[in-house]
Amino acid sequence: MFSASDLRKGLKIQIDGEPWVITDFDFCKPGKGTALYRCKMKNMITGNTMDKTYRPVEKIEKPDLEEREMYYSYPDGDFFVFSDADTYEEMRISKEFLGQKIYFLIEDSLCQVLLFNGQAIDVTLPTFIEKEIVETEPGARGDTATNVTKPARIDNGYEIQVPIFINTGDVVKIDTRTGEYAERVSKA
Repeated sequence: MFSASDLRKGLKIQIDGEPWVITDFDFCKPGKGTALYRCKMKNMITGNTMDKTYRPVEKIEKPDLEEREMYYSYPDGDFFVFSDADTYEEMRISKEFLGQKIYFLIEDSLCQVLLFNGQAIDVTLPTFIEKEIVETEPGARGDTATNVTKPARIDNGYEIQVPIFINTGDVVKIDTRTGEYAERVSKA
């Protein structure tokens, strides 16, 4: 249990049996009366947001959250199999749940899986991955205009915007948080 004085931005709490994360926090002490803790929160399962105000005497539940290091193993139909780094226990996570993240899964990459009551509610991938460009228009030699991009496709069909000097066969670093090009990886 938390007390209202423990509230802060980033804290994960439980309301009506669901996990919420505090996205914004404000402490207000009016001239008369008790202090107020105003919170903006986001539901960690549905993504819904709400505002809630707490008084100092209120108690707030801790959610049953567990973060596990898991390796991405392989695709299995509409599911992706992750294996616990310590116990090798396998967990299947659906394609719908992962969404865009499926394009950035690389076999044996270490991921952080957040569980609520034993169910996966979030998967954090490595921040950057390296992928080869399999299709893009050739860049014009000597064209060094800044911030000019073109579409490029990686091996799994995902399309990103890359600078015009990137060619088919180049390996690029992709930021998995945004799905955007980060930099070209130099050839060894």
